Formats: sequence, structure tokens, C-alpha cells
Amino acid sequence: QVQLVESGGGLVQPGGSLRLSCATSGIPFSSSTMGWYRQAPGKQRELVAAITDGGSTNYSDSGKGRFTISRDNAKNTVSLQMNSLKPEDTAVYYCNLVLWVKTGYDYWGQGTQVTVSS
Repeated sequence: QVQLVESGGGLVQPGGSLRLSCATSGIPFSSSTMGWYRQAPGKQRELVAAITDGGSTNYSDSGKGRFTISRDNAKNTVSLQMNSLKPEDTAVYYCNLVLWVKTGYDYWGQGTQVTVSS
């Protein structure tokens, strides 16, 4: 069965760092582009980082220079290192297959809450 399990969120002060992790199972992980998405209340879901099966990465304007996405194909996990966090980064963060999201396949994990506040 499909599992997408995010972890690593929490409360952090502006300028701080967090590392999010996503454990997956039941998906074609090694051949899939994986993404980290976030959604804040009242806002659209946003793709903040993606990594292809070959390891190429892309970032949103807000994440570029501050976020780093990585993957471990042996463990079927994808991570997001977030540095220099800002209050506007506050959101629930999710991992998913980019193809699934693009095609409207509506499956999401529980997400992990990131709160950036003084």
C-alpha cells in the first residue's frame, strides 16, 4: 500500500533551520521525481522543491538559496533541509510524487507542521 510519512517539523525562530524527512513505501520511488509541497491556511498549495530520479533539483523562488532537497534511493526517502527560515515559511509541508500531483491523483500523507515565529 502507498505510504507517504512526513516528519521533522516543529516550532523554530526566524533565521533558524529544520530538516524534514519523508519515508515512502508502495510507490515507484527510484523512477519518480519527488517534490516537497507546502500549504498555509487560506493559500494555494505550493511546490517548493523537486528532485528527479537522476538527482537534478529545482526550487521555487522562495526556496532557492535557503532550501536543499535530497533523496536516498536505498531507503526510499526524500529530505528537505530548510535554512534561514522566515515567518512566511509557516505551513504544513508534504512530500509527493510530482507526476501524481500534476495529474490530480489526490493522495497525500499527514504532512508535518512548520511554524516560524518569535
